[in-house]
Amino acid sequence: MERKDIKKMWIADQGDGTYRNPILYTDYSDPDVIRVGTDYFMVASSFSNAPSVPLLHSKDLVNWKVINYVMRRLPFKSYDRPRHGCGAWAPAIRFHDGLYYVFVPFPDEGIMMVTARDPWGEWDEPVMIKRASGWIDPCPFWDDDGTMYMVNGFAKSRIGFKSALYLCPIRDDGKGLEAIVDEGMFVYDGHRTQPTIEGPKLYKRNGWYYIFAPAGGVKTGWQTVLRSRDIYGPYEERIVLRQGGTPVNAPHQGGWVDTPEGEDWFIHFQDVGSAGRIIHLQPMRWEDDWPVIGVNQDENGCGEPVLRYRKPRVEGACPIDAPEDSDLFDGTALGLQWQWNANYDESWYSLRDGSLTLRAVPQEEGTRLCDMPNLLLQKWPTPEFTVETCLHTEGLREGDGCGMISLGGLCDGLIAFRRGDGLELRQRTGLTKKGPETDDDLGVRIRGDVLYLKMTVEADAVRWTWSPDGEKWSPAGKPTAATAGVWVGVKVGLAAFHEGDGGSGEARADYFVFRPLD
Repeated sequence: MERKDIKKMWIADQGDGTYRNPILYTDYSDPDVIRVGTDYFMVASSFSNAPSVPLLHSKDLVNWKVINYVMRRLPFKSYDRPRHGCGAWAPAIRFHDGLYYVFVPFPDEGIMMVTARDPWGEWDEPVMIKRASGWIDPCPFWDDDGTMYMVNGFAKSRIGFKSALYLCPIRDDGKGLEAIVDEGMFVYDGHRTQPTIEGPKLYKRNGWYYIFAPAGGVKTGWQTVLRSRDIYGPYEERIVLRQGGTPVNAPHQGGWVDTPEGEDWFIHFQDVGSAGRIIHLQPMRWEDDWPVIGVNQDENGCGEPVLRYRKPRVEGACPIDAPEDSDLFDGTALGLQWQWNANYDESWYSLRDGSLTLRAVPQEEGTRLCDMPNLLLQKWPTPEFTVETCLHTEGLREGDGCGMISLGGLCDGLIAFRRGDGLELRQRTGLTKKGPETDDDLGVRIRGDVLYLKMTVEADAVRWTWSPDGEKWSPAGKPTAATAGVWVGVKVGLAAFHEGDGGSGEARADYFVFRPLD
C-alpha cells in the first residue's frame, strides 16, 4: 500500500476561504484553547488512555494537528489497568510568563498541574495541587496584580453535589513547578437557572471578569457566560449560545480565543453519541461588554452555531490538513493518533522494516477484552468508514490471539487465535462496564500466516469481514451496535495477547488504513 493512496477522512477547510463544522469529527472532548503569538494550542480529555491529554496545534483555528501529549503516563499506579470513565477529565491550558500550564483534574484523586517551556518537547512531571475527590474542570487565571487563581466545578458522582463554581487563589512557590491551593469560596450557584453548570473558563476584559461555562447537560444544554466587576462576584448571567434551529445539539464547554488581527472565536464540543464529542468553531463578537457567539442573535444576545463560515483571518497561507488517522507504520515512532487502553510498557510494541510488531502480552485468567491494558486504540475520524489491516501471524504461539477491535460501551473484537498449527477466527463481544463476554467460534480455520481484517462502521453499526489475500472478502461474525463508552466515543484498534500457560509470541501489522464507504 502506498502513502499516495491514503487520504484524510475529515477535512474542515473547504479551500475557498470557508470552513465547515465540525472542524474535527473526532472525540477531542472538553477542549480548551489558547493563542501564543500566532500559534494556537488545544488540549482535550483522555480519561484512562495513555499517553494522556492530547495537545493539538494550529495556525488558523481550522486546520489542526496532534503534536504531543501532556503526560506520557497517568501519574497513578491504578491506571496500569483500564479504569473506564476515570482518569484525565477536562483540562485547561494557559500561557504565563514564558511557561505553558495545563491543569488536569482526576475526579477520584485530585487536580494535577503540568508545565513546559516548549510545548513540542517533554513536559515536566505532573504535580498534585489539590488532593480531593470530585473537584473537576479546573482553570488557572492570573490577575493584573500577578495573583494566580483557579476556578473549578464539581462532580456529583464523587462529591455529592454539582451545579456550583468555586474560586480560590493559588500560592506559587516561585519555581513554577509546585503550587498550593489556598482556601477560596463558592462564586456561583446554578441550581435555579443554570443547572449542571460546569467546565468554567475564567478571563478578564475591560475591567470585567468573565466565566464561560456550559449548563443544562452535554446533550441538551447551552453555553452560559457570567460577568462581574469583582473576581469573587456577584456574577450576572447570560446564555450566549444554544442549538436554536441547527442540528448542533447542546453546544458545550470550550474556550474563547482571539487572533492577532483582532477577531474573537469560540471552540466547543458537540456530543454526537458513538463518535463522541466532536469539535466546532464559532465566530464571536462583543456587544455592551457581553460576548455574542455564533449567528442569528436573538433579542437576549444569544446566538446559534454556524455550519459553514468564513475562516479566521490570519497572516500567511495555512496548508489544508487534519490529524493523522491511517498508519503505514513506516516511521520510527508510533503515530500520535494512537493511545493505549491504560498505562503502557515500551516492550509491548516495536516498529521495524515498515511494520508494527505487537507482543502477545500475557493476561490474567478471565480478563475481558475491554479490560486489557495493551489495546492499541485511536478515535473515529469520521462518522462512517471502513478500516483495514493486514496481520502476519507466523510469530504467534499456542494460546496467542491477535486482531482488530471496536471499543465503546460495547467491546467487539475479531480475533485470530493460534491453535496447534493453524488459526481459528473468533468474535468476542461484551459490555465495557459490566458482565461477561461472549466468545464465538466462527468456524473459520486459517492455514496461512497472513490475515486481512476489515471493520465497516455505518449508521452506528459495526460489521466484520476477513480475507486470506486482501482481495476476496467474507463476512465474519454478527454485526454489533457501536455505542459510546463512559464519557468517550468508540475507538478502533489492534490487540495482541496471550491466554493460558506457556510462552507468548508476537504479531505484525503492515498497515491500519481508513477509507470512505463505497
